[in-house]
Amino acid sequence: MPSYRADLLSDTLTAPTQGMRAAMAGAEVGDDVFGEDPTVRALEERVATLLGHEAGLFTPTGSMANQLGVRVHCQPGEELLSDSLAHVVRAELGAAAVLSGVTSRTWSAPRGLLDPVAPLSMVVTGVGPYQVCTSLVCVENTHNFGGGTVQPLSALRAVRAATEREGVAMHLDGARLWNAHVASGVPLADYGDCADTVSVCLSKGLGAPVGSVLVGSADAVAEARVWRKRLGGGMRQVGILAAAGLWALDHHIERLADDHDRARRAAQACAEAAPGCVDPATVETNIVVLDAAAVGWEAPAFVAALAEAGVRGYAVSPTAVRLVWHLDVDEAATSYAVDVLTATLAAGTRRR
Repeated sequence: MPSYRADLLSDTLTAPTQGMRAAMAGAEVGDDVFGEDPTVRALEERVATLLGHEAGLFTPTGSMANQLGVRVHCQPGEELLSDSLAHVVRAELGAAAVLSGVTSRTWSAPRGLLDPVAPLSMVVTGVGPYQVCTSLVCVENTHNFGGGTVQPLSALRAVRAATEREGVAMHLDGARLWNAHVASGVPLADYGDCADTVSVCLSKGLGAPVGSVLVGSADAVAEARVWRKRLGGGMRQVGILAAAGLWALDHHIERLADDHDRARRAAQACAEAAPGCVDPATVETNIVVLDAAAVGWEAPAFVAALAEAGVRGYAVSPTAVRLVWHLDVDEAATSYAVDVLTATLAAGTRRR
């Protein structure tokens, strides 16, 4: 496997720190399928409390947490609404349709930014056997493919209030909600109050090797636990992994600000080297999306050129490249990445 001096492919690449490994090795464990793993229970209770919900459920992946959220709110033949770039419809391989018989409709959201008018204008309820009824609105915060966009609390609250009146549930895909919390200063419980269920990842910015948590009401989580087992997600002495999540909560939340600062520094340098490739004002967290086409590159070719110079990125479309800062990209790696990025962008500008 090639090594990179700055690996910006994803914040899922982080390796467990030595302190995290020690916590994992010393974790008290039990059989979680029987509800007997004390470390898992401690993690579930802690995350639920942080987000202001009654209960939590540890899952191996964020996609499973999201799909369990979909399943407890939607019956087969009903629909969920999300924006067209949302992870739940773009990057979970049609799971809502395949696993739960749920259809999806989407709205357009530049940078993934939530405008309450868009989803609320699409909600359909009380139409009996004549049209598909909306059961769920899904919102992502921060927004991955939107470039780490932080959703305004006011927008989330507006959607929440309107969906409650219509009897429609709301699920918050908070895979990077920790980043939103650190960037905005909004308390986690205030975000949690905006949805019936919330999923959060431990294996992205927080640096745990695996795992997510779904929180919601006690009844919703009890139903999700049944579906987790049906989907093959029942785990045994998984406290070894839950211990990594607890360590991450203790040590890796506030340091996310470092990732945000480094991403903004890189975005500013790229914008100065190649005007039009990125607006630094839109870089709120740890993700930078560059418009490679604006400076004469196709995204795959730009990614290949970066890789040759020791920097890894991800082509999220034929024209756009995503770069993600995380625990394992320090100041030195960031400085190196900035040098490579600006030189490669400038080369594209000269090719036009």
